[in-house]
Amino acid sequence: MTDQEKKVKKEMPKKENPIVEYLRDTRSELKKVHWPGRQETWNLTKIVLAFTFGMAIFLGLLDLVFVRMLGGIVTQNLWAYIITAVVLGAIAAAAVLIKRNEGV
Repeated sequence: MTDQEKKVKKEMPKKENPIVEYLRDTRSELKKVHWPGRQETWNLTKIVLAFTFGMAIFLGLLDLVFVRMLGGIVTQNLWAYIITAVVLGAIAAAAVLIKRNEGV
C-alpha cells in the first residue's frame, strides 16, 4: 500500500455499527422525554379509570336497550317496534347533526 492510499484510508470516516448507532440514538431520545411524577401519574390513572367505568356502564345500558328492543321485535310486540323506530331515528338524527357541525 502506498502512502497516498494510506492517507485516503485514514481520511475516510469510520462507519459505525448500525446497532450501536440505533442504541445511542434511542438513549439520547429517551433523555428528552418528560416523565410524569407520582402525582401526575395518579391523576391520569384516575381519569382513565373513571372514563373506562363510565363507558362500561354506558355500553352495558345500550346493550340492555338493544336486547329489549330485539326481544320485543322477535315476540312481535308493537311497543318494541315503536321504540326501535324512535331510537333508530334518534341515532340517525344525531349522526346528521354531528356531521353538520363538523363543518362549522
